[in-house]
Amino acid sequence: MPEKQPTFPEVDRVVHEPARLAILTVLSACHSADFTFLQSATGLSKGNLSVQLTRLDEAGLINVDRVLHRKTTRTSVALTRLGKQQLNEYWITMKKIQGQGRETARLKSHAELI
Repeated sequence: MPEKQPTFPEVDRVVHEPARLAILTVLSACHSADFTFLQSATGLSKGNLSVQLTRLDEAGLINVDRVLHRKTTRTSVALTRLGKQQLNEYWITMKKIQGQGRETARLKSHAELI
């Protein structure tokens, strides 16, 4: 009888994308962050950061606040309650996948010994 392959939990693709995950992770460590700080912390280009912030904002995971200050726009970003919840659920899902991977490896090595 063939072995049943484990089914992994669904991963939230909005959160899972590496650039967006980096942004959300940085924001989870602070109350809010400005655009320049996020760019520095994530290593993203201005254009890529802007696109990813728009996507996260559209998904309701962040709030973007733009304020005009001395003829320049200052952009401040913070996680929403939904964003905090989705990021937490993402990490829980990753732990489940990690546990399933370990269990699959353990079963496979046990089966090879038999």
